[in-house]
Amino acid sequence: MSAKADKSADAGARFTPMFQQWERARQEAPDALILFRMGDFYEVFGEQAEVVSRALDLTLTARECGQSRKIPMCGVPYHSIDRYLERLVQQGFKAAICEQVSDPKTSKGLVDREITRVVTKGTLIEDGLLDARRNNFLAALFRDPSNTDRYGIAWVDVSTGQFCCCETDTGPRGAFEELARIAPAECLVTQGIGVEDGLVTELSQRLDCRIETVDDQAGRQRASETLMRHFGIASLSGFGLERSPAAVEAAAMVLSYIGESRLDLARHVRGIALKVPGESMYLDAATQRNLELTRSIRDGGVAGTLQGVLDHTLTPMGARLLRAWVLAPLRDVPAIRRRHEAVEWLVASSLIRRDLRDALARVQDLERLTARVSAGSANARDLVALRLSLESIPGIGESLASADGALLTDLREALDPVAEAAERVAQAILDEPPVTVRDGGLIRAGYNAELDELREASSSGKEWIARLEAEERERTGIKSLRVGYNSVFGYYIEVSNANKDAVPEDFIRKQTLANAERYITPALKEWEAKVLGADDRIMALEYDLLCEVRTYCGSLTGRVLDAAAVIAELDTLACLAEVAVRRNYVRPIVDSSDEVEVEGGRHPVVESMMPEGQFVPNDAHLSSLRNQVAIVTGPNMAGKSTYLRQTALIVLMAQMGGFVPAVSARIGIVDRIFTRVGAHDDLAQGQSTFMVEMTETANILHNATRDSLIILDEIGRGTSTFDGLSIAWSVVEYIHNVLGAKTLFATHYHQLNALCESLDRVRNYRILVKEEGETMVFLRRIVEGGTDRSYGIQVARLAGVPGAVLERAREVLLSLEESNHVGTLPSRTVAPPELSFSMSQLSLFSPAKPDPRIELLRAVERIDPNGLTPLAALNFLDELRRKLIEIEKKSG
Repeated sequence: MSAKADKSADAGARFTPMFQQWERARQEAPDALILFRMGDFYEVFGEQAEVVSRALDLTLTARECGQSRKIPMCGVPYHSIDRYLERLVQQGFKAAICEQVSDPKTSKGLVDREITRVVTKGTLIEDGLLDARRNNFLAALFRDPSNTDRYGIAWVDVSTGQFCCCETDTGPRGAFEELARIAPAECLVTQGIGVEDGLVTELSQRLDCRIETVDDQAGRQRASETLMRHFGIASLSGFGLERSPAAVEAAAMVLSYIGESRLDLARHVRGIALKVPGESMYLDAATQRNLELTRSIRDGGVAGTLQGVLDHTLTPMGARLLRAWVLAPLRDVPAIRRRHEAVEWLVASSLIRRDLRDALARVQDLERLTARVSAGSANARDLVALRLSLESIPGIGESLASADGALLTDLREALDPVAEAAERVAQAILDEPPVTVRDGGLIRAGYNAELDELREASSSGKEWIARLEAEERERTGIKSLRVGYNSVFGYYIEVSNANKDAVPEDFIRKQTLANAERYITPALKEWEAKVLGADDRIMALEYDLLCEVRTYCGSLTGRVLDAAAVIAELDTLACLAEVAVRRNYVRPIVDSSDEVEVEGGRHPVVESMMPEGQFVPNDAHLSSLRNQVAIVTGPNMAGKSTYLRQTALIVLMAQMGGFVPAVSARIGIVDRIFTRVGAHDDLAQGQSTFMVEMTETANILHNATRDSLIILDEIGRGTSTFDGLSIAWSVVEYIHNVLGAKTLFATHYHQLNALCESLDRVRNYRILVKEEGETMVFLRRIVEGGTDRSYGIQVARLAGVPGAVLERAREVLLSLEESNHVGTLPSRTVAPPELSFSMSQLSLFSPAKPDPRIELLRAVERIDPNGLTPLAALNFLDELRRKLIEIEKKSG
């Protein structure tokens, strides 16, 4: 006997029959929480009950499971399962629904139970468990064993049918950045992948992604067969996957995992798109975070993000597509111009835009409705929602009858109302059906002759029973006699004890109560069989007819999803037009040049939070041939970061196909936007603020190209002044001399202004500040030219720093400016002085480049001999001698 058989036999000896069912379910899904249906509750037992009671804050009880043993137990009502299931899934648990699959009324003995659904974060299709305005992706990550830098990635949203894949050969970092863009709810990995380089930990902690470890695939052939079998094709060449083995492996992992969910969740997944690097602008995780594209840095929500400002979509499909456009702006100039042309026509056609949006507002989530129809989980209300959405499509087409431009014309012609599905649902399903089949009343009268006959029989039978009560009262003279019903005895005649002597002989006693007797008659039982039998057959037939209509609609899945994709694009274009009108955005000129020219640019998010007309616009001029690097100086709070971000956002909005917040804009195609903005640590990865800053800077310097846009804010501030200044100086030089990328560089190091004298494509800009005594007013205007002040003390005063601290800070600042190093602070310091400058610093930061020997003598003159110990004096002389030798060698 096998070990598994031994275990089953042992369970049979230890458990009652019902708990044997539970044990079998637990063996079928050993890594899932078993939610075991018992009557009106889903129960959880054993160690899992202890876990669930903590996760859901439920009371823990116990139940006898056999051999006088008790087992921990907790449960939730069946009608609230979605609410509790959502909480479990969001905490990262996998849950298996073990449902009653036989009718308790007709089952002899134990009710049959089976696992009908395995639920994880990446396999949700239920509306109540999903955010309607964003995708819910299940991803898979596969590392190519022949090239450990190459990863295949596949991702699918089973609630919409979207299925994509790609390959990256830039190692674990490239794989993480791609997954960060996708933002999956759950990611499948094979054993050992990413463990040594921390990739799995990074996915779990930084992306809030559930990690599921799956078995290794058996090779390309098996993976290819999985995909070809699913799509019903003989070759993957039609999808362009014949030369992407790692992507094929990842896609097969996804399909295999979905197949374990017990629902046919992938039936409506009809194709897979291979994403090729270079099709869209690349935005890494740092850039998405720093620009707050879809998630606010403050609370992780959409409010205060670019998506939040732009999202005036009216359908869930449009909202999801808008988010995808924000995260993947185009790089193809003709495609971008097609979108701009469509948005421009909709901006100019205000009445048509209003009619179009009115029609779009009547469309519900066609993609997710279709997913539930295809999986066989859609109820009658879902089918009605599908019908109403399809019936709105002709109105969308009519509103675009006069549409001009290639894109709008193509979309209008592609609209398919799928009239057959709408008509079938309209014929069969009532306009306002109940939620469940058990409530009855789903199917319209006249749709099915057999159902109409059963309803007539049920109705006439109930009317006969109602008449029976009046007739029996008349016949017996018992005025309190009544006809009642319960699920145990069916229909009965109840007579109080005071009147039981008047009961006729044909009444058959059935039940004795404290104050009454219950009887039946042969005629009553005959009509009962007719009534109850009809009701049961009505319920069964209505369910069969519902399934028939659902299956028919499921056969049209492809056409419905195509219609949903067209509606999503129309909704997104109309949304971009609507926001352009509301916020006074303009159409940008997008071309293949290397220039970014913005006149009167505004930050879309900051502007939306201010009173109308209060935001101060600014220009931006960048060119790889002329104004390549713009060094922006000025105090904190003056608006440097806003200026940098708004320029990046304007470029991004232009390339995603939208209008931009500016007076005018000309945007040359950018392949990537890189940002290094803000100070934050990453304690989960053991990285300090400065380490994070340097890591992100290194990523930019390794990956930026001449066609990239780089946004750098305060590079080097996480370390000492000279270290940070040296790093910032060197970074600017590298970007100018090696990368050639267009760059906006905000800094407090006003010494960097000297770079424009030696680097011909560096330009200086500053934020205008108006000083009135101790008062400083930020004018928010960017003008040419650098600044020689940082205004830190003034900003500290605005922040409310105590006056005594500010006064002492002024003393220290004056001393530092006079001495040029920290060794001669006023008498409060006793540290021995050092020559805290180097030859490179002397030559690097002196704009006029004076004789270094003179500078060295001036530094010596500032030394206070009274503060030197004998040992410090000897060390000082040695250092002075060494520097003089260096000077002589360099001067020849």
